[in-house]
Amino acid sequence: MKRPNRSKETRKSRLRRRAYSISRIMAFTFMGIILLGTLLLDLPFSSRNGQSAGFVKSLFTATSATCVTGLVLADTWSQWSNIGQAVILLMIEVGGLGFMSAASLAYFSLRRKISIQQQLVIAEAIGANDMSDVVNHQRRLLIRAFTIEGIGALILTIRFLSEFPFPVALKLGVFHSISAFCNAGFDILGFKAPGASLIVYQKDPVICLTLTVLIIVGGLGFLVWDELLREHRHRKWSVYTRLVLITTASLLLVGTVLFCLLEWNNPSTLGPMTVPQKLLNAFFQSTTLRTAGFAAVDQGLLTQSGKAVSIFMMLIGGSSGSTAGGLKTVTFVVLLMFLWNRVRGRQTVSVFHRTISNDHVLNAITIFMLMILLAFFGAAFICATSPVGFADSLFETASALGTVGLTAGVTSRLSLPARYMIILFMYFGRVGLLTISFGFLKKKPAGEKYKFANTDLLIG
Repeated sequence: MKRPNRSKETRKSRLRRRAYSISRIMAFTFMGIILLGTLLLDLPFSSRNGQSAGFVKSLFTATSATCVTGLVLADTWSQWSNIGQAVILLMIEVGGLGFMSAASLAYFSLRRKISIQQQLVIAEAIGANDMSDVVNHQRRLLIRAFTIEGIGALILTIRFLSEFPFPVALKLGVFHSISAFCNAGFDILGFKAPGASLIVYQKDPVICLTLTVLIIVGGLGFLVWDELLREHRHRKWSVYTRLVLITTASLLLVGTVLFCLLEWNNPSTLGPMTVPQKLLNAFFQSTTLRTAGFAAVDQGLLTQSGKAVSIFMMLIGGSSGSTAGGLKTVTFVVLLMFLWNRVRGRQTVSVFHRTISNDHVLNAITIFMLMILLAFFGAAFICATSPVGFADSLFETASALGTVGLTAGVTSRLSLPARYMIILFMYFGRVGLLTISFGFLKKKPAGEKYKFANTDLLIG
C-alpha cells in the first residue's frame, strides 16, 4: 500500500497558510508605522514648545493617528508643531487608506510591477474577496479617495476663507477633509478653544454637512464604492453592498431620532439650539459615532441614556474594507438576523434569497463577544486604576475598540497602565480582532482531528 506523501500540501492548505502570513504582515506593518510615528513625534521639533512630548504621549498619539481613532492626551494644535501635525496627518492617511495603499502608490508612481505576494496583501487590506484585477482596483481606489478628499478640502477651504487668510484656510481644509474621510477625528481647531473639537462650529451647516458626507463615504468601504460606480441598477448589486447601504442608512436614521429624543431638552447639548440646529447636530452625532470622532457637542455632558446609545453605536462602527473600525455594519446585521432566525426556530440565516454560511455567523458572534468582553474588562480596569466612573470608562473603551475617538473628557485623567491598555485597544480595533486571531493564534483546529461524544445541557 502506497503511503501518502506528507510533504505535499493541498492547495487549500497553502492558501490558508498564505492568508495567515498576510495577516501577520498587516499586523506587524501597522506596528512598524506606529513605532516610526512615535519616534518622529518624540523629537523636539514635533512639539510646539520645542521640547520632547515624551514617549507615552508620542506613542498614544501615533497609535491613535495610525489606527484612525482620534483619542488624544493633549490638544493637537496646542501640543504639536506644524511638523508634528504633518506627521499625524500622514499617519492618518496611511492608516485610513491602508498601509498597502501607500506602498502601491509608490509602485504606481515608479511604474514597477507588483508581485503576487504584494497583490495578496493589498487584497487583504481593502477587503477584496479574490485576486482578479486587484491592482486596477487599488489604482481606482486611490484615485477616488484622493478625489473625494480634494473636493472636501476645496469646500472647507472656501468656507474657512471667510475667517482666515488663504494659507491657514487651506491647511484647515486639507487637514479636516483627510481626517473626516479617514474617520480619524483629529482636529487642529485648538487655537479657537483647546480640546473643543467642532463645538465651535456646531451651528455651521457647511462645515458639519461636508464633514458628515466625508465620514459616511469613507465608512462605506472601497468595495461598495466600486460596485456602486460600476453597477447603476440596484438589482445587480451584491448582497454585501445592499446590506451595507441598508444598515448604514438605518443606523444613521435611528441614531438621529434617538439623539433628538434623548438630548432635545438637555441644556448642555441640544437644548439651547434652534430646531434646525438640533436636527443638524443630532444627525452629525449619529454620523460621527460611526468611528469618526469629531465632537459637535460635549460628550461628557450627554445624558446617561445618550451615553448608552453612543456606546452602542461606537461598537458597531462602519463597514468592512473601509476607513472605519468597530464591529462593522454587516457583522451587526448578521447577528440580528441570526437572533431573529433562532427565535423563530430556524437553523440557517438567509437574506435576499441567499444563505449566510455558518462560518460567517460564527465569526460575527466571535467578534461581538470579544468586543463586548474587552470593552467591559477595560472599563473595569480603568475604574480600578483611574479616578473615572464606570459609564465614562466604558465610553472610553468602546471609543478605542471602535476606533472612534470620542471621549467623555477622561483621556487625560487615565493612569499610565490605563493609557497603555487604550493603546492596545486602538490597535486591536484597527487591525481587526479576527485578523490578529487568524494571524497569530489560529492553528489547525483540534476538532478536525477528533470529536468528543455529545452531551446534553440545560440552556436558558
